[in-house]
Amino acid sequence: MPSGDFHSPLALWLLCALPLLALLAVLERRRRVVVRFSATAVLGKQGRGLRTYFLWLPAACRVAAFGFAVLALARPQERDARQRDLSVEGIDIMIALDLSTSMEAADFRPQNRLHVAKEVLSEFIAGRTNDRIGLVVFSGAAYTQAPLTLDYGVLKEIIKQLRTRVLEDGTAIGDALATSLNRLRDSEAKSRIVVLITDGDNNAGKISPLDAAAMAKSLKIPVYTILVGKGGKVPFPAGQDIFGNTAWREVEIPINTDLLKDMAAQTGGEFYRATDSNSLKEGLQSVLDSLERSKLLEGGATATYRENFHFYLWLAFGLLAFELLLRSTLLRVFP
Repeated sequence: MPSGDFHSPLALWLLCALPLLALLAVLERRRRVVVRFSATAVLGKQGRGLRTYFLWLPAACRVAAFGFAVLALARPQERDARQRDLSVEGIDIMIALDLSTSMEAADFRPQNRLHVAKEVLSEFIAGRTNDRIGLVVFSGAAYTQAPLTLDYGVLKEIIKQLRTRVLEDGTAIGDALATSLNRLRDSEAKSRIVVLITDGDNNAGKISPLDAAAMAKSLKIPVYTILVGKGGKVPFPAGQDIFGNTAWREVEIPINTDLLKDMAAQTGGEFYRATDSNSLKEGLQSVLDSLERSKLLEGGATATYRENFHFYLWLAFGLLAFELLLRSTLLRVFP
């Protein structure tokens, strides 16, 4: 192979030691202690056994193992025909997720609204590569759960731990949007958006949703609102029955579709209605498809390589094991 196919071609200079190792193996065999017999003529008539023709094999295995180990150390690589573009495109996305108790409604049976929203968000995050994503949670108040980050593993773990009845109850949509905008205020990304996921109407908080939408408009940050749930009377958990199973009752949960539509329209975003997990996925994907991606990193193109040293390393270990096996069994020499 040419030197360009190795990550560390200088290691190949160690192959110059192969002739020396072979010479040492020959000298070692000649210096081996022999047993003296008083009548060698009798043994000479017996001829050489088949095993004597293979006494060189263990030493050859050792020398070859050294050669393959050197090749592994040089890290042979195979160049990928495709090149990776380093002009990375990405969007800064703040997700505001409703954690009010109404998210326990089970109109997405067999799971409730929050469970489905968490699953879809985790899948959404797993599909991103260069988008910075942050998370704001809200009910009666709004809090930043995760700032903008590229660490999707941590973000998915945070989402997995989310649950209702931790914050004071209510639906503070205006506060949630204002908190999300505050996180995006200093972002230098060309595309900055807020995705607001809720299942109800604003009934708490200090900032009205339309005032928050006006802030988003002034910052040129579009707000994409997603209304989760079917509306009307929905099954809601009402404790447990005598057998320990969840008891359900029909509850009317108020929604304000017009408010969410106005917020989206005022900021240049879109409104989506999610009545099941598939429509929620489609809504999140539509958000991304409608955006102009910004360049977060600049660069040219780079080739990618696949490491092939594992093959040579396993060959080296295999030959050493084979040598040990031969010396312990078929080609065992006495003394």
